[in-house]
Amino acid sequence: MNDELFDFQQLEANIVNKSLAQLSAGDMDPITKLRALCLSRGATGINGLGRIFRNMDDDGSKALNEYEFTKGIKECGLDVSNEEIKEMFRSFDEDGSGSINMTEFLLKLRPPMSQARLAMIDKAFSKMDKTGDGVITLEDLKNVYTAREHPKFKSGEKTEDEILTDFLHNFEGGRGNLDGKVTKEEFINYYATISASIDNDEYFEFMMKKAYALE
Repeated sequence: MNDELFDFQQLEANIVNKSLAQLSAGDMDPITKLRALCLSRGATGINGLGRIFRNMDDDGSKALNEYEFTKGIKECGLDVSNEEIKEMFRSFDEDGSGSINMTEFLLKLRPPMSQARLAMIDKAFSKMDKTGDGVITLEDLKNVYTAREHPKFKSGEKTEDEILTDFLHNFEGGRGNLDGKVTKEEFINYYATISASIDNDEYFEFMMKKAYALE
């Protein structure tokens, strides 16, 4: 597996620092504040929140009411008051129906990206998703990469499966929600966070091509 796949850490650190600075400065609208709180957790911050919300969606409606939204924010450990949570919910509940669509919510929370960047992320996901079922699994990765050149494999510290599984966990959001499966939405959310720390489209494209050996 290319070592470059693990080379996004500095970019992630940049966005964490930028978000923490934003939060210290204050004076943000509710959506911007929630985004900054998630990004201050790193590249999996938004996915972590998304998975908590999905786990709550018992009836599969993909909708959250205010109680579920509040519970999810608190479970994620984000530092916000009850009043701020109410304000955030109202901002996302644009039609005043008393519930928010999970997909739309995560879309709004994701840092905005150009079409060129989205196309590059799409290309990388398609390469990884060997089976074409919309989810990247360990079996998909085995068909694309080998971890035999990885330092931890060479030293005997980890097996090839463990290294590839660790790579999948990068995208999953942590906090007990690790299932070794990465959806396209989670893949995009992860790189949207990385993208937020890169000003230049060409450099983002270069990073993605280098990491995933894209044409």
